[in-house]
Amino acid sequence: MAKPKTLHDAFYETLKDVYYAEKQSVKALKKSAKAAEHPELRQAFETHAEESAQQVERLTQVFEIIGKPARAKTCEAMQGITSEMEEDLEDFADSPAADAVLAACAQAVEHYEIARYGTLKTWARQLGHDEAAKLLDETLQEEKKTDALLSKIAETINTEGTPADDDAEAPKTKSAKKAA
Repeated sequence: MAKPKTLHDAFYETLKDVYYAEKQSVKALKKSAKAAEHPELRQAFETHAEESAQQVERLTQVFEIIGKPARAKTCEAMQGITSEMEEDLEDFADSPAADAVLAACAQAVEHYEIARYGTLKTWARQLGHDEAAKLLDETLQEEKKTDALLSKIAETINTEGTPADDDAEAPKTKSAKKAA
């Protein structure tokens, strides 16, 4: 008979899942930064890619705290989100709505990560891994901050993909750059 699974098992499996997801997030953010036209959105992606690389390091520390090897387990959710992002990038490339779509895809990633880090932080506390909980909370707060920033940026990008303020200089779309 198989040994019953414990909360520690769930914690470790979820940690491997988010480790994979965070590594994928770094790649997706770098790709999104290259695709973004809106300067503030591009900067947000670049900054969060750097943060995400630090978050991967933090996760490695959490693995060390619990005495387990830092291993990734394929995260089906992140694969789905990044696959959808790839489709959206293709479908909306060179369109005025491209940046709005990029911001929305990035927020889907953030919301997934917020859910996972919140769960992991709670479980770490329940399992007596207070230092791990502190590290996970640090990442959770960064993810929430990035989500709020993306919401703020999304409000400045209208459906045409230009700043909502008519007096502001609109960034050139990829189509406009090609025509120039």
